[in-house]
Amino acid sequence: MSRKVTDKAVDNRPVRHSHIIIVGSGFSGLGMAIRLSQQGQQDYLVLERGDDVGGTWRDNTYPGAACDVPSHLYSYSFALNPEWTRSFSKQPEIQKYIQGVADKYGVRDKHIFGCDMTGAQFDNATARWEIQTSQGAFTADILISAVGALCEPNLPDIKGINEFQGEIFHSARWNHDSDLTGKRVAVIGTGASAIQIVPAIAKQVAHLDVYQRTAPWLLPRGDRPYLLPERLAFKYIPGAQALSRAAIYAVRESQVVGLAKFPPAMKILETIARAKLRVEVRDPELRAKVTPNFRIGCKRMLISNEYYPALGRENVDLVTDGIKEIRGNSVVTKDGVEREVDAIIVATGFHVTDSPAYETISGRDGRTLAEVFEEGGQQGYKGSAINNFPNMFFMLGPNVGLGHTSMVYMIESQINYISDAVATIDRLGLRTIEVRKDAQDKYNVELQGKLEGAVWSTGGCASWYMDKHGNNTTLWPDFTFRFRSLLEKFDVSAYDTAKTAAPASV
Repeated sequence: MSRKVTDKAVDNRPVRHSHIIIVGSGFSGLGMAIRLSQQGQQDYLVLERGDDVGGTWRDNTYPGAACDVPSHLYSYSFALNPEWTRSFSKQPEIQKYIQGVADKYGVRDKHIFGCDMTGAQFDNATARWEIQTSQGAFTADILISAVGALCEPNLPDIKGINEFQGEIFHSARWNHDSDLTGKRVAVIGTGASAIQIVPAIAKQVAHLDVYQRTAPWLLPRGDRPYLLPERLAFKYIPGAQALSRAAIYAVRESQVVGLAKFPPAMKILETIARAKLRVEVRDPELRAKVTPNFRIGCKRMLISNEYYPALGRENVDLVTDGIKEIRGNSVVTKDGVEREVDAIIVATGFHVTDSPAYETISGRDGRTLAEVFEEGGQQGYKGSAINNFPNMFFMLGPNVGLGHTSMVYMIESQINYISDAVATIDRLGLRTIEVRKDAQDKYNVELQGKLEGAVWSTGGCASWYMDKHGNNTTLWPDFTFRFRSLLEKFDVSAYDTAKTAAPASV
């Protein structure tokens, strides 16, 4: 049964109302809060279940955690950071940057931390959102979901996993009290987190088993510390950092040609990846195991200079036979081999197209977001609005994801659109606003048409980009500057609106 805001225990705390409530304070929620403040909007709150801003960069503190987008591009355009110490920043530095931005723009006092949204229901009678949280009830005229795609860990459905007697934790919930030194450790998964974790712990543990379901494509990681003259230039020479950012953006954007326009062009990157394989994996048997069987780009391309060498260590084994079950102190594969372990690290990613948060949000007709997606597929309008959910906007909604460049660029595009939507609602005195079904359908027909010839649809692989219906509901299939142009202004004509006799609530 779906959790709804009406399914609540008695709570004597008064209901708090805000004109706008933002849920989540990662890059998207924080950026949205800053823009609202800059527009002079003060009647808003940010509900954040964690104890600080940062989102995924607050939560993912595993050894080796770092970004796979160059530092200068992985930041807000309005808050460039001349203090980056290297070309690809590590987690602590990114989290420090996000915290610094929150302090600089003075929006922390708009946050309620430790506030987990457990349900949200649109009330047709009042045209408000009723929101249940771990800190009581709220109402809002406008609800903005900035929950993000990489926030709910995906735990594998493996027989006996709950009976394991040793230490076990997900990569996004790293247990820093656990000392892996000298232990037998299993890492389940070979995705973006795993390829950073494995090299970081391989020298520390007694033995490491890496369980691989699908071999990823790896490209070189051009990471290096910035030299002092570079850092001084970024800090003191006007335009130096902006120029560097623009150059990085142009290089990254060129990958769209192969990913979405002309997939055969991906042969260039595949040639680089295969050369990397030959150089870094000398053992023919291991090389065969880590050679992908799908076209590069149709799953997320990963970057690392340390992963392949780590797999070649004497105390590391790559296991490609599927896991049959987990016992009290061992992992058993489908070939019958039992491997004893003291600790298991689950690096199996996140709920992206099936987020549990979808079950907690109920729209105009009472159906949850999960039910709407189940019936009609995961579709939205410009990644920012969904029919049946009036007065609600989504950061990082359907088909906003990227596989080649910085999500912060897409986030800022949505901030432009949604902030203009809020200004439009207030200026016109709108009581309700809801994207029309015909506008949403037309948008998605065009979107899926662009996806048909992209590498994600023709590369012969299954990935977390796809929903249960086999549709790519995650990625944007075009140049990001076109997304920016598409969301430059709020198009109220695509929405059904109703006016109120009074101005928006105070």
